[in-house]
Order: sequence, then structure tokens, then C-alpha cells
Amino acid sequence: MSATAPENFKVKFTTSKGPVVVEVHKAWAPKGAQRFYELVRAGYFDGNRFFRIVPNFIVQFGMSGDPAMTKKWDKIITDDPVTQTNRTGSITFATAGPNTRTTQLFINLRSNQMLDSQGFAPFGMVVEGMNVVESFNREYGERPDQESIRTRGNKYLNEQFPNLDYIKKAEVLPAG
Repeated sequence: MSATAPENFKVKFTTSKGPVVVEVHKAWAPKGAQRFYELVRAGYFDGNRFFRIVPNFIVQFGMSGDPAMTKKWDKIITDDPVTQTNRTGSITFATAGPNTRTTQLFINLRSNQMLDSQGFAPFGMVVEGMNVVESFNREYGERPDQESIRTRGNKYLNEQFPNLDYIKKAEVLPAG
């Protein structure tokens, strides 16, 4: 069993474009915050590509570059109630409908309040480096195929989409 996430914590993503710090509030979406904490501590996000960028909407990531890691963490977490709005800089689990969250996340590039009623529950905010998030390479848009990422990981992405920005390392920062 993984450690229980603190009520509030920060995660630093060291990316190919610079650092991004997310502050997580467990009270906003307890199940999402707990899964995020577990994924970061397991090294899940290290090497992940920002594979889907929709300008003026979202930056999506959370598919491992290692298909074995993807398979290991492909476990559904049930939905959290939406207590916060999907505003610029908020981080939220992606879903394919009710109770389908696993590992994919997105950062809102603008106020996306219409997502609130669709069950997308933010669990944190970018508190440093939103300019970095906004600078990620968007030349491929939504072209990367998620099934190919799931089965081939970074091998597929490096062959077909070599200029994607990525997470070098994700780490929970010490409290204080």
C-alpha cells in the first residue's frame, strides 16, 4: 500500500523547457490527489511526453513512456465531486466518462468552466512555471495516437513526434 498523501503538497516537474510546480489540495479531490501522489512517488511521470496540446484549451500528459509502467498503473479510480472550477493553471485527471480516471492528466490553458459540469475535478494548481506550460511544443496538436503510446510508449513518440516536450523528473517537494 502506498503512503497516504498529505493534505497539501507540491510537486516539481523538471521538464525539457524548465520547471513547473503544482500545488495539490487533497480537499479539492481526495481520490485524484492520492493517485497523483502515488504516481509521482512511483516515478510514473519521469520521461512522459506532453502528447496532446490543444491551443487555448489544455496540455495533456500522463501516459508512460514505458508500456509496462502503463499497464501496471492502468487501474481506474472513481470520480471525485467537482469542488473547484477548471480555471487557467488547474490540473485535472482526464476521463472517458464517469469513473474512468487512471493516469492521464491535463493542465488548463484557460478558464474551462464548461468542464466542471462534465465531472472533471481539479486537484491542484500550477503555482510556478505556467509560462513553461504555455511554451510546450504544440506542432503535433492532437496527432499522437493514444493506443500506440499505450503499446509502444516513447519508442513510438520518439520515432513519429521527436520534438514533443517531456518531463525529465517529477518529485514531491519537502513540506515547508
